[in-house]
Amino acid sequence: MTVLIHTGTPKKKNETSDQEAVRAVGGVLELADLIEAPQLPVSRLSNVPARALSVEAVMDLASEILWPELGHEQPVEIDDFDANRAQEYSLLAMLLSRSPDGATLSRIAKLHGDATPLGLAHLALAQAAGNASAEGIEREYFTLFIGVGRGELLPYGSYYLTGFLNERPLARLREDLRAHGIERAEGQAEPEDHAATLCEIMAGMASGQFPIAVGMQQQFFEKHLASWIGRFFVDLERAEAADFYRHVGTLGRLFLETDTEAFRLPTKAEARNREET
Repeated sequence: MTVLIHTGTPKKKNETSDQEAVRAVGGVLELADLIEAPQLPVSRLSNVPARALSVEAVMDLASEILWPELGHEQPVEIDDFDANRAQEYSLLAMLLSRSPDGATLSRIAKLHGDATPLGLAHLALAQAAGNASAEGIEREYFTLFIGVGRGELLPYGSYYLTGFLNERPLARLREDLRAHGIERAEGQAEPEDHAATLCEIMAGMASGQFPIAVGMQQQFFEKHLASWIGRFFVDLERAEAADFYRHVGTLGRLFLETDTEAFRLPTKAEARNREET
């Protein structure tokens, strides 16, 4: 589990049936309407001491998918698109940080989707959650990510980019996090280039909990996620031990493709400027 502290002022310096269905639909990827509820509030994050954003805290974002009836207030103004992005990143962060318990599985089993590829991935994940047990997924998670000695997958940016852990990509990530006023809290062993941590960071940026300059979110994404995390999700889809987590891999892959395309689109302000000129 990871815990990130926002310090305030930055310091200077095999083919499956659901995959076949996804492919059959085709078309432009778009964020699915997961829940029959209003936009995602992100309130309880603002009450975390010392601006700490932990996977527990970021679960408050994901919980609005799983527990929408809680009805929190939203402390920062974000549009629906970024709220949906925060949801997706938060759900991935939660599922990659640890195995879901029985209550969480029951909620995931009720997720809604639509006819887009990403929407179908949500429906497939919901079906998998409904057919799984928390104990079985816990064993699956251990085999995939922990193991005896090591798990089947090593979900770290340094490993995917260099073949080794704790290499230069992690050092560059830490430099950029410090520049944004974000750092790992003491006592947390997991390095910041873990896939769950990076999804957590992106959720914080999308939700406004990690305020950054316009354009910096895309720069962070392209520098620290785009070059490897898609391959990780493909590997998760294909992992020998993956059953439930195969669907997490599909969801992650499709969502990262969606976000990559979204970053290439002009913002509303850019579109207005183009129309005016």
